[in-house]
Amino acid sequence: MADSICRALRDGALEGELAPALTLKDSINSPFGFHAFAHVLMQLSSNILAGKSQSRGLVLLAFSRSPAYYLELLKKSGGNVGSSEKWIQILDCYTDPLGWKERFTGGEKISNVHQEVSNLSHLCTNVRDMDNLFSSIITLGKAGFVGEGTVRFCVAIDSVTDMLRHSSTSAVAGLLSNFRSNDKVSSTFWLVHEDLHEEKVIAALEYMSSMVATVEPLTPSPYVCESSLNTPYLEHSSTKGRFHVRIKRRNGRVRVICENFKVEQSGIKFTSISSEDAVVNQGLVPKVQFNLQLSEKEQIDRARVVLPFEHQGNGKPIQIYDGRRSLTDSKDDDKPLSTSEKSKDEGAGKGEIIYFRDSEDEMPDSDEDPDDDLDI
Repeated sequence: MADSICRALRDGALEGELAPALTLKDSINSPFGFHAFAHVLMQLSSNILAGKSQSRGLVLLAFSRSPAYYLELLKKSGGNVGSSEKWIQILDCYTDPLGWKERFTGGEKISNVHQEVSNLSHLCTNVRDMDNLFSSIITLGKAGFVGEGTVRFCVAIDSVTDMLRHSSTSAVAGLLSNFRSNDKVSSTFWLVHEDLHEEKVIAALEYMSSMVATVEPLTPSPYVCESSLNTPYLEHSSTKGRFHVRIKRRNGRVRVICENFKVEQSGIKFTSISSEDAVVNQGLVPKVQFNLQLSEKEQIDRARVVLPFEHQGNGKPIQIYDGRRSLTDSKDDDKPLSTSEKSKDEGAGKGEIIYFRDSEDEMPDSDEDPDDDLDI
């Protein structure tokens, strides 16, 4: 399932369509959203380096981690950091997001410790200006990657929560919408901490996404139980959880899939849900007062029911029920009628309708056709 969203981001957007967008959500009950974000980032980076992705490069907005952290992460995953400036550009919104450090140092630039970081990192000192942030990302994508024809790139944001600390929801939503509609952006994905925002903010982010992934715990939150109040949170937290993904397809259908995950020292690992877990999930269905499935006896009884318009057969003359008389009455019709019976039958076939007014107050022409005066 995690591979399916990585493939969707790898394949990118079709001509004339919006770029695929992924929202990764986590909470205090399962704070492993960044592990899932790093997994998607590594998978997409390997596809870009192998030339299997529609995007030729990656622009990363670093809000919650420093560029040096991502440099080490790329080295551990086996990425070619020596040529990083050719396929990845990092917009540093972590070091000095509001320009305070630059102001205190008298306008001097903050130098990066590593030369490798300075080659691929670009400092941003005003994260509140969404227009300037958007133009900086597009400029990095156009100038940073070399390729023939139309060069597309992917945009990754490690924390939309930090963006919402400095800007309004409408401004951030406008920035994300511009990413999806830009013809240079192949795909985009971001991480958000769900329990730090109102429901309408999360709903706005999900509305703008073609894929929504949620990191959920397998065990209930320790804050729910009174006995756990005096126990440290780390003793109750687990490195396992459930990964839910909702994918909106191009034809309008929505696909919901789920799998388990476990956070290890080497990274996050995803596994399919076992049959035992599926049985447990079926046991969690609420009880109802009627059966949703038929028993073996009910299936046999239903097969024996003769439908009204079904050919009977079974060695007898085939008869079709016409809805006006029973099959037993139709047997009497096969007998020849005598002359007296024929006359009675012909007389019985005739009839008339006699109408009596309910009262004298009723208009005399009330029994006439009210549409006689129309020229039809």
